[in-house]
Amino acid sequence: MKLDSKYFDSIRISRRQAAGEESASRHGPACQWKGCDKPGGHKAPKGRGKDGEYYNFCMDHVRQYNASYNYFDGMSAAEVTDFQKDAATGHRPTWKVGANAWASGAAENLSRAEANVRATGQARAASAFAAWRSKQREAEPPRRTLRPLEKKSLDVLHLGETASRDDIKARFKELVKQHHPDANGGDTRSEEKLREIIQAYNYLKQAGLA
Repeated sequence: MKLDSKYFDSIRISRRQAAGEESASRHGPACQWKGCDKPGGHKAPKGRGKDGEYYNFCMDHVRQYNASYNYFDGMSAAEVTDFQKDAATGHRPTWKVGANAWASGAAENLSRAEANVRATGQARAASAFAAWRSKQREAEPPRRTLRPLEKKSLDVLHLGETASRDDIKARFKELVKQHHPDANGGDTRSEEKLREIIQAYNYLKQAGLA
């Protein structure tokens, strides 16, 4: 293009724009302070609600910005106090260790978030217990009414009507050891008792209870 071309005369770049572009290309982003053309190599936080966002300022203006920066601008004194208190625990709900908050009356001071967490935990625990209990009931079918001889056989083993298979087997082994002739010096009364115990156990086994 010729220097005396009409197209060359129509291209205009302001001195400030040219200086800013040159500065940005050499030193990174330009200072975002209004009216400043210096390199903005220093970051300054934009403020509450804009965490992770920053302004780019030169050294002079970042110092000026920081001198007047107030994270709590627009918050009341009570809100600032609550924020500082919660910041000590990372803004997570907390409870007293080794104390019953409900009995001491401290429950009235629980925040809404803490109350929601507590209620949610209790609801989940109750739901889990109900589900477990339901499975237990399904796994244990209702027991039929016992016949007279079945009840008598359980009485011989000193067991109630609700005794399980494991209960019957364990009691049988226990009584066999107790009344075995070798453990009683060959006492005939012990032999008769042992015979009665074996007959009672065999009957319960045939009935499907042992």
